[in-house]
Formats: sequence, C-alpha cells, structure tokens
Amino acid sequence: MELKYFYTFRVVAKERSFTKAASVLNYSQSSVSAHIQALEDEFGMPLFERLGKQVVLTEAGQRMVLATEKIIACLEEMKKTVPGCEMPSGTLTIGAHESQCAYRLTQVLQRFRMCYPQVQLIFRPIVSDECIRALIGQGLLDAAFLLSPPVNMQGLLIEPLIEEPILVIAHPDHPLVKAAQVLPADLNGETILTTEQGCNYRQIFEQMLASNGVHTGTKIEFASIEGIKQCVIAGLGIAVLPEMAIAKEIARGQIAVLPWKGPRFPIVTQLAWHKDKWISPALKAFIEITKDILK
Repeated sequence: MELKYFYTFRVVAKERSFTKAASVLNYSQSSVSAHIQALEDEFGMPLFERLGKQVVLTEAGQRMVLATEKIIACLEEMKKTVPGCEMPSGTLTIGAHESQCAYRLTQVLQRFRMCYPQVQLIFRPIVSDECIRALIGQGLLDAAFLLSPPVNMQGLLIEPLIEEPILVIAHPDHPLVKAAQVLPADLNGETILTTEQGCNYRQIFEQMLASNGVHTGTKIEFASIEGIKQCVIAGLGIAVLPEMAIAKEIARGQIAVLPWKGPRFPIVTQLAWHKDKWISPALKAFIEITKDILK
C-alpha cells in the first residue's frame, strides 16, 4: 500500500467524483480507480458507493477521511523535521570538558543559537575521554569535545580544532614566580592542586613529575576548575590549568604563570563523533560552525 493512495482518496472524498479527482491530480481516471481499489482491498470494505455518476462515502469511507487527514498531517510534519528541511531542528546532546564548556565554546553556542534557534542543545560536562568514547559508542552523545593530545580512537571520526596552552600557575607572591626558569625538580615538596582523575593534562603532568623523580607535598583534588583557581589565588598551592580557563585572572594579576621549562603539554581541543552516525542537518550545522570558529 502506497502513501499516494491516501492522497488520491482525500481528493476523491472532497470532489465526490473520480473524474474530477483525476483532473485535480493529473492522473488518468483508471489510475484513480486503481488507487481506491487498492485501499478497499487492503481494508476489506468499500470506501465509496458508486450510484450512477454520483460517488458517496460509505460509513467506512467517512472514518477513513479522518484517519487520512491524520496520516497526511503526520507526513507533512515529518517533512519539516527530517533531513532536507530548510531549518535544522531537534535535539543535540554534546559532551565537553568543564573548561571547554565555560571558556572555549561560548562563541560556538552564540552563533549556533542565533542561526538555528529550533535546535535544542544539551551539554554534558565530562572529565574522561574514555567516558566520552563510551557514551558516543552507546549513542548517548551525538558528538563530544576531547581535551587531549591528538588521538585516533577506533570507531570515531575526530576533527582537531585548536591547540590549548597548558600553564603551570601559582600565587603572584610564590617564590618560583621570580625564578629564571622552573623545571620539574623545582616542584619537590610543593602542594599541588589537581583536577579529577581522567583529566589528560593532569595525567601528563603527574607522569612528567614521576619520570623526573619529583616528590611533591600534599595533593588536593578538586571537582571544579573554579575551586582550583580560588585556591591558587589564596596561595594554597601550584596548579596546572588550560590558559583559556585562567586568562582573566592572569590579566587581573590574581594568578601568575611560572616560567616553566619542563616538557610541554600537547593538548588539543578536538571534536569527535561516531564514524557510522547519520549526520543530521542539526549536527552537520554544529560541526561546520565549530570548525569555522575554532579551527
């Protein structure tokens, strides 16, 4: 049973004439008759009574009119929401690290909301790239922003966007601020303020210290970057954070950047999505805007 049969039925029901319906639809009269016959065969009952030249809806035909209007209305609504419509709509669920949500993606969201107001965006702050990969693989995320060294993850397409400078920071009065250079060994005995487990630049930093035989003092772990910043401002320890998250505090003189001469942190913001995922108009638009602004 084809959908065009319902369109034919609607016109016949309105015109009360097979001949007039054929003219409206630009079909032959035999085609109109064949469409109606196919519907009647499908439902096992006549939809019209043919009384000479007059066509009258049967009781079943009258019920079919209401059902047909619902079917056609549903189809028209689908045309507005499925691919190919002029204005993307629907919902996108995007994963991102806290620092990206707060400091990197504002311009992306502003432009996307301005251009595509009918798309609902849901952002999920996520720490671990492994968690992001799992959520994308399960279909719980449409896409996600990685904050890591450039990577290849099986099953994902990954678009590198922008290198993220990672800075070693302290209170402006910390003695290491005035040093000519700071190496990993200079952090022996220092209190370290860290992000949660799973953060790539934390892992790189800790591996760097371990490989240089550095034994730091107390380690304090925070669930939020804001907590780390406030503790650095209070002079409670040294931290490693993305420049994008501390630029304002540095400019205001609340936080100082240590003259770090140790190994660099090869951290890049990257956008990832499943390689087999259907790219909806909304997701395509989001990817294009993200690349335009960040790459």
